[in-house]
Amino acid sequence: MAKITQTAGRNALGTFAPEFAHFNDDVLFGENWNNEDIDLKTRSIITVVALMAQGITDSSLKFHLQNAKDHGVTQKEIAAIITHIAFYAGWPKGWAVFNLAKEVWNEEEIEK
Repeated sequence: MAKITQTAGRNALGTFAPEFAHFNDDVLFGENWNNEDIDLKTRSIITVVALMAQGITDSSLKFHLQNAKDHGVTQKEIAAIITHIAFYAGWPKGWAVFNLAKEVWNEEEIEK
């Protein structure tokens, strides 16, 4: 498995909030995302579901949708995941996440 590395925290907050940047880059993405007890595809799905359930539909969710795609989640799978979670987390949240997912999985990638 390729090691996950992240510099977004340091790039965005390195001088303003260096401790937060450290936790983001080294602990959350460094240690947590590189823990091999859960494979990256499953970890990506869990993250998308957690963000959706909280109603977080900003660039961080789009980043994690792209991450899920990069770790093998197909368009058909993400559509089923979002639909399933919409029943539990809220239908409007499902709509919001589908709008972001359509930006990540483009029209040519739609599975019939």
